[in-house]
Amino acid sequence: MNRFQLLLGAALLASAPVAAQAPQQQPGISQQDIDLLRRDVAAARKEITAQTLALTPDEAARFWPVYDQYAAEAGKITAERAAIIKEYAENFGKIDAKRADSLTRRSLAVDVSMAKLRTDWLPRFEKVVPTTKAASFIQIDRRLSTLIDLQLAANLPLMQDQ
Repeated sequence: MNRFQLLLGAALLASAPVAAQAPQQQPGISQQDIDLLRRDVAAARKEITAQTLALTPDEAARFWPVYDQYAAEAGKITAERAAIIKEYAENFGKIDAKRADSLTRRSLAVDVSMAKLRTDWLPRFEKVVPTTKAASFIQIDRRLSTLIDLQLAANLPLMQDQ
């Protein structure tokens, strides 16, 4: 469990600099930096999942290819979330009602997309591992997303504060 906590901490800390720096529009955060950060967090998520989800060697052989496909789909959704955060940061201080509405609705749509992705993929995971392990994977994935979202939210100022 210590390795789990270490990897989770690394994932959370990795997400903090972009969130903390972006709204103040501090220089030095490039798209390349964001892309590298997203890859690091994705790798940490996989490692945390591997450390937490007790798979037999046979289950692992079936699970990881499905996981990689799922992660690719989830990556598209997280890319949209990153684009929303980037737009928010780039425009902080000059966000009008129309842009505020757009950012909010797009952010909520990302949440719905992620929930739909998990719902759609649960049966695929249940085909390759026992239902309890598929459910455990969804729990792990949701927990990691929630913790990362919490870290991001804690570092993004409210729109009314611009």
